[in-house]
Parts: sequence; C-alpha cells; structure tokens
Amino acid sequence: MSHEIDLKNTDIRTDIIIDAVDTSKENVGIKSKITHYDDITVEDINIDKDGEAKWKRKTGLYKTISFQDITDKSNFKKVENVLIEQLKIMLTTMQIKEDATCLIIGLGNDKSTPDSLGPKVASNVLVTKYLFELGEVESGYRQTSSFIPNVTGVTGIETKDLLEGVVKVVKPDFLILIDALASSSLDRVNKTIQITDAGIMPGSGVGNNRQGIFKDTFNIPVIVIGVPTIVDAVTIVSDTIKYMMKKFSYKLENINNKKLKFVDDLNQNYLNTDKELSKENKEKVLGMVGSLEENDLKQLIFEVLSPINYNLMVTPKEIDFIIDKLSLLISNAINKVLHKAYNSTN
Repeated sequence: MSHEIDLKNTDIRTDIIIDAVDTSKENVGIKSKITHYDDITVEDINIDKDGEAKWKRKTGLYKTISFQDITDKSNFKKVENVLIEQLKIMLTTMQIKEDATCLIIGLGNDKSTPDSLGPKVASNVLVTKYLFELGEVESGYRQTSSFIPNVTGVTGIETKDLLEGVVKVVKPDFLILIDALASSSLDRVNKTIQITDAGIMPGSGVGNNRQGIFKDTFNIPVIVIGVPTIVDAVTIVSDTIKYMMKKFSYKLENINNKKLKFVDDLNQNYLNTDKELSKENKEKVLGMVGSLEENDLKQLIFEVLSPINYNLMVTPKEIDFIIDKLSLLISNAINKVLHKAYNSTN
C-alpha cells in the first residue's frame, strides 16, 4: 500500500534562500544570477511580490556567498574580500549614503555556541557614536553603535520591542543585523554567508518564530547577515541517504575500473560522480523509500522523527573554533565597509 505524502505540513527548517527556492529553471517571482570568484560562489536572488506569495519569502535581494573553508589565512582573506565587495554592492543598491549612521545588532544567545555569532560580531565591531558626541573623530569614519539584545527566552521581552526602544533613542539611518541561521543542507553549514535587505524572523530556523524585523518595521533600511550553523536530524538522515545513493552509483560506474581495486573505500571520492542510480536500482537498495523524491523523503523522515521528539538540531563538533573565525571575518568586513579610514590602517 503506497504512502501518500502531504507536503502542506512540511516543516523542514531553513533560513537560507537557496534552500527554499528553485533557481534551476525560470520561475515566476524570482530572478537569479551566479558569480564566481575562484572557488567562491555568489548567488543573487531577487524576489518580487509574486515570488513572496509563491515561495513564502519576503520581497527583496538575497546574496548567498558559498565557500569551502576559512580556517587558514589565505581562504579567510579571500572570503573576507568577497564579503566586503558584496556588502558594498548592497549599500549602493539600497542607496545608503557614506555618512549614514548605523546601528549594528547582534542577535542570538552568547551562552549557546551555535547561536553566539551575532553577539560575537557585535562585540568586535568598531563603535564611534560616543566619539562623535565628543567631537574627536577623524575623517573616514562614520557614526556607528552596537547593541546585543539577547534572546526572548532570557530577557522575557520580544527582540523587536527592545529594538524599537533602542532605535527610537539612537536614531540610526540604517541597521545591520547579524544572526546564526539554520539550513536544510549539510553542505551549507558554516560554509555560507547570506546577506539580505528583506529582514529577518528571529528564531525561525529552529521553529521558534518571534516578531519580524523588516525595513518597514522601523522605516529605515535593514541589512541582515547570517550564517547557517545548525541543521536538523531530518536533513542529516535525508542527506546521508542521498550520499549513500551516490556511493552506490559511483561503485556501479567504476565496477570494471581496475585502478580503484588498489584504493581503499574510505579514500574514494564518490561525490564527483554525476550519474544517478536508476529508479529500479534505488528501489533495490531501499525499497519504497528509494523511489521517493527528495522532498517526499524529507517529509517522510520528518513524520517519523517529530512525534517522538527526535528531530534534533545539530552542529559540528568544531563549532567553537569556526564561530570565532566567522565572527572575526564578518566584523572585519563590516568595519572595512563602514569606515574608509579603517581600510587604510588594517
């Protein structure tokens, strides 16, 4: 007896636009463009009102920077330079002036490592507002301030309500918000930076939606910078099945390759194969489950794990080290984009 998949109730958690929309073909409501910087990829996605209705994502521009590594000095610098360029493009696109004042907000909880990206970035940015008030600022610096609101579970206050009070007092011309996100792809965890002018729903990635922070919330431009630091168990299980299918396909494709007989299975890079298993072979491996499409497979796993509370949120074991690297990279980029004089001295 076949299992009918009901996609209306799908709750695959992701904040990343390229997880949520299909850019492989022309779709109503979205326009996309991909730019390559060596091994770093930047995908621009514009969503209009039609796209907002179809894809359930806010109207705006989304820039997704994809990379493989920032743990060494060379790769760190390459990603930082791309982020600086894309932030400058975003400021120009949003018509934000060079002397516009900025409030930088670090969303998240610094007591939870995967959620500490925002507070760590906000702690590392250069703040100058108090210096402007003293009249002691050289040319080449703009007026900036920062704020770390913590999370509603700690303060008992909606983040949006806290920010309304701060924005009312500080009166910035625009906001930059930094937050840790969730992804529905293992490949993107700690290897993706998303920049958008569409705003954010704090906590949405872990199914804990708070009041949204958008450009019309405070009637000033809002830029959100986020990095996916967690995935849920549904993603891990479904991606494992996907990789297992690739492994079987690779084995079949190279069954007569004598050279591979001398290569240990653990050292065979099956990810480079483009050939997929036939539907018949998928069913031989996993039966009915093997015949399911990706979305249907994820929905089935969700239906299995969620009722028993096993759809856990997971982060890599080296998250402490990676968060420190990412927070330094993003704060460096923000400082160099907002302050021209900072560029010449760092």
